[in-house]
Amino acid sequence: MSTAVWPYLPYDELIKEEQATLARELEWLLNSLQETLASLKNGLEECIALLAPKERGSTLVISSVRSESVKGFVTRVGTRIVKGDIHIRLPTLPPLRSASSYPLHLSTLPTAPSLVLTQLTSVRNLINQSLDVVDISTWTGDAHDANFIAGQLRLLFDLIQEARQALKGGDEIVGKWWEGSVDENIFDPPLPPTLSFHLSISEASLLLQLRTLQLTNPGTPTSFTSDALPGLSLRQRLGLAARLPEHDESGQVFTFRGQEVRVREKVRVESQDPSLMSVMAKLSALEHTVGVARRSLAIVMEVEEDG
Repeated sequence: MSTAVWPYLPYDELIKEEQATLARELEWLLNSLQETLASLKNGLEECIALLAPKERGSTLVISSVRSESVKGFVTRVGTRIVKGDIHIRLPTLPPLRSASSYPLHLSTLPTAPSLVLTQLTSVRNLINQSLDVVDISTWTGDAHDANFIAGQLRLLFDLIQEARQALKGGDEIVGKWWEGSVDENIFDPPLPPTLSFHLSISEASLLLQLRTLQLTNPGTPTSFTSDALPGLSLRQRLGLAARLPEHDESGQVFTFRGQEVRVREKVRVESQDPSLMSVMAKLSALEHTVGVARRSLAIVMEVEEDG
């Protein structure tokens, strides 16, 4: 069984008709992509609104699930943590005198450093760049130039994907905990030298990781010595206390603030942030929409999709 075009066209004319049809399809697709770009702009602006600072901010509970190790809250306003009150109960972190836990209060002094979530700063910048790409594609560049629109869609896809990855987190995004530490003066009283405080974004949730540290060479004169921790019992100083729970960093040596240390205890606490989860869901949908537009344009242009 075969198919033929009626009325019959010579081969040269048939090729011309095919090319004319593809040109009309491409023109229609480019026009429809302008509507897609307008929809993408609305979605990106919704993400910016969710990330924007609000007067009350988002107050999130920071609490360990099956223990009293960590209890407290933080308040996020935009990309900054502006308020925090966390209490820690760990065998290797003695409480202050006359207290049952070690407090981490975010300092309210005007001279105190800010606790900034750099991943959210990156997400906001990437979304603003995406909005610029949409505006250029709509108003500045030639909306009927298929190669130009294809390039803009590729750039837009990369920016949205990078923003989503920043909210997803991971070591390649956040960095190693021992390579960067918060300023101890963010807290009042200041963070003790034997405690690592690492706050980041993971899967659109706040992730707090606390580590109590011990020098590999305890005899070295440093702020890590037991004199810096007057609350330690004699049994703890001599290493006679109950055995600590195992963790995935046991036995490893890290260079933290110029000193070689081991991790004695490690606590990981996550707190879901509804606004960030909504942003991540929107970015995933926008990334899918741009991906479909890129594939459709590549098919009509009869080229392979980049990336």
